[in-house]
Amino acid sequence: MVGADLHLSFGQTKALDGAAMTVGRGEIVAVMGPSGSGKSTLLHCMAGIVAPVSGSIVYDGQELTAMSDKRRSELRRTEFGFVFQFGQLVPELTCLENVALPLRLGGTSRAKAERAALEWLGRLEVDGVADKRPGEVSGGQGQRVAVARALVTGPKVIFADEPTGALDSLNGEQVMSLLVHTAKETGAAIVLVTHEPRVAAYSDREVVVRDGRTRQVELVP
Repeated sequence: MVGADLHLSFGQTKALDGAAMTVGRGEIVAVMGPSGSGKSTLLHCMAGIVAPVSGSIVYDGQELTAMSDKRRSELRRTEFGFVFQFGQLVPELTCLENVALPLRLGGTSRAKAERAALEWLGRLEVDGVADKRPGEVSGGQGQRVAVARALVTGPKVIFADEPTGALDSLNGEQVMSLLVHTAKETGAAIVLVTHEPRVAAYSDREVVVRDGRTRQVELVP
């Protein structure tokens, strides 16, 4: 996946001003920068959630910005996975139903989707909360459920926006360790927005965003 010369403004404020980044297969890329620098906006553009005013985003040989809304939605449901700071689980559904939801939206039968969901909850070590609703589980458990939901479709790219921002350091380390381990098992790439160096340390490479512009940082092994 390659994003090049991305520009986007909100009113008079430039969110992206020529930003660029690449994500290789199976690569973990940390996007870092101060609050308001444009790092989350960059992630949203790369994921096809927000369209840049100009620039190019190529995914799997296809220009993302030229796709129809329907095709981008399909990609977000099948080939992209998402983990956000506060999980964004559906409060009315059980944890099992939350993880199964992307599969159900794609037309998978309820029984098959929930079998897959239960397997992923087990791999993320939270199968014990399958029948509970998000409001009945701890923050760390809820974020593991969100990771399971991101992985259940077998995505090629996982977009994680401050996935540990609402967790204490211990739960944050556990969530990141499980996310990175399972992504490496499946071969998924991760685009990881964070302002925490200890979280960025899980990445292969860093992209630093300041004032909507990007700078690549190669990490020393």
